[in-house]
Amino acid sequence: MGFSPMLVILMVGSALASWLVSSTLKRRFSEYSQIPIRYTGAQIAETMLRESGINDVRVISTPGKLTDHYDPTTKTVNLSESVYAMNNIAAAAVAAHECGHAVQHQKAYAWLTFRSKMVPAVQFASSGLNILLVVSIFASAFLQTPLLLYAWVGLFAVTTLFSVVTLPVEFDASNRALAWLESSGVSSSMEHEKAKNALFWAAMTYVVAAISSIAMLIYYASMLLGRRD
Repeated sequence: MGFSPMLVILMVGSALASWLVSSTLKRRFSEYSQIPIRYTGAQIAETMLRESGINDVRVISTPGKLTDHYDPTTKTVNLSESVYAMNNIAAAAVAAHECGHAVQHQKAYAWLTFRSKMVPAVQFASSGLNILLVVSIFASAFLQTPLLLYAWVGLFAVTTLFSVVTLPVEFDASNRALAWLESSGVSSSMEHEKAKNALFWAAMTYVVAAISSIAMLIYYASMLLGRRD
């Protein structure tokens, strides 16, 4: 497939945008981790689940940083060690966000359901892309046919669709988290705005990933159309 100037620009631009958003996210969470509240992340999660009528989801601590996630297969809200044990507005925002996914699961939120059904296809596509990348490096003769590019575009389209579908899932979880934090009185108005800002920058990481993936897909698709012409 080669590395044209446009491809290099897209890759560098995507990496730069990702770095800028990630750096801002880390600064915000570092700042908001210094703002104490009454409850730990674990207590926030357990309370939100209980008040949302969810009694079959466990809140557990998971090793590492930025490892927070909701697992619908085991029905667990997995909070990183710092989020689980700390009582600050950043931990509260993350814990409530992950519980937002549990609420989505309980209510059979359409976008979450669709994303979950896509997981096997995405895993297959990701593996296929890795194989094709190796083939493109060691089998240059194969590149003389459009077959590789057809396969690459098709598999890349699957991963791109997954990135796009992730956006409404993440934004909706944040909206549910913020609504609960406000109605429960856990955070003051000032703290609420900081939680909102923290979740905004967390969501921006998914936005950048989706935009970058769309741009790359358009590039590869244009290459395919160019060969057909």
